[in-house]
Amino acid sequence: MIPRYSRPAMTQIWEPENKFRIWFEIEAHACDAQAELGVIPKEAAKAVWERGAFEIDRIDEIERETKHDVIAFLTNLAEHVGDEARFVHQGMTSSDVLDTCLAVQLTQAADLLLEDVDGLLDAIKRRAFEHKMTPVVGRSHGIHAEPVTFGLKLAGYHAEFQRNRERLVAARKEIATCAISGAVGTFANIDPRVEEHVAAKLGLEPEPVSTQVIPRDRHAMFFATLGVIASSVERLATEIRHMQRTEVREAEEFFSPGQKGSSAMPHKRNPILTENLTGLARIVRSAVTPALENVALWHERDISHSSVERMIGPDATVTLDFALVRMTSVVDKLLVYPDGMQRNLDQLGGLVHSQRVLLALTQAGMSRENAYEAVQRNAMPVWLEGKDFLTLLKADDEVGACLSTAEIEALFDLGHHTKHVDTIFRRVFGEA
Repeated sequence: MIPRYSRPAMTQIWEPENKFRIWFEIEAHACDAQAELGVIPKEAAKAVWERGAFEIDRIDEIERETKHDVIAFLTNLAEHVGDEARFVHQGMTSSDVLDTCLAVQLTQAADLLLEDVDGLLDAIKRRAFEHKMTPVVGRSHGIHAEPVTFGLKLAGYHAEFQRNRERLVAARKEIATCAISGAVGTFANIDPRVEEHVAAKLGLEPEPVSTQVIPRDRHAMFFATLGVIASSVERLATEIRHMQRTEVREAEEFFSPGQKGSSAMPHKRNPILTENLTGLARIVRSAVTPALENVALWHERDISHSSVERMIGPDATVTLDFALVRMTSVVDKLLVYPDGMQRNLDQLGGLVHSQRVLLALTQAGMSRENAYEAVQRNAMPVWLEGKDFLTLLKADDEVGACLSTAEIEALFDLGHHTKHVDTIFRRVFGEA
């Protein structure tokens, strides 16, 4: 987490102030439930809410001696609450506080990330409709294939991020569980109703079996979901980077007045934002393997997961939050060059229509093998010598024996490739 790639709303989730506030609420809500059950005096629960407070510096000071962060927090809390503090944390273990707090923090982070994804979806949708029928060459293996539209390209990314949104909603639900079950998770010294009360107050669900910790398969799925979203960010970033290459020049990042691209070459307009997003995606994905390795803990628990989560929790969520917002800005301001797209479409003298010619020849009675050979025979001089595909086809006697000049020319209609764009858009965006 560094300020350069951080946004305040997300970083605040991981600040000590928010963490200790959640710890306090967990303990205070647990006291309320204990009081209702008659385990502790109601006056004690009331005192925790009325006098409960904490100081981060004081907690740090105590922890330097105790070497235990939860005990340091409870000691500082007791300094404010007074004698009634002896009823705090009854029947609970440290993981009840730590794991429940992490669940709250991750749900808070997920809520922000969902807002980010929604913003990106809106930007992609707007630009997709703007360029719904803007023709651009499709590429496979980086080589010209057949025509598509730039709107269709963006529609594909919209569908992908819509799936990512659904994944994130599911991951948020899966991570939003509460454990207030005591040592080794048996509820031996605390009533399960305390857990139910705390969970309800914090917007969580009780963890069915928490041993002493919430099972880490939940966390693994959460961070894996963040990794998938980051990969989608990188895929879109990579597409833009390719389209901005000098030899392509179909689209490029917005270049603001006064912006500089190179310290040495004043002409440069580099895709720095999308290159940056590619790097940030790697950081988010780097959290996935440690999260998966955290699943296998010893017996009812160990703390090998703890140091990992203290790092990947903030780093992955803060980085992905920044990346999604940056990508939204890139898409929103993206400079699109339809003329450049058309220029590239025309670059290979009509070869993008080769499949239509192949199919027309087979439908006219030629075997597929002979049709393929005839089309390829006329395509290679275009590829190697820069000749015109349509002209060569018209001059080919074998092709001419099957297709008239008018029929051959009709095969070069760009509209053939865009006739189902509306159908695809309805599938992605609905009837509206």
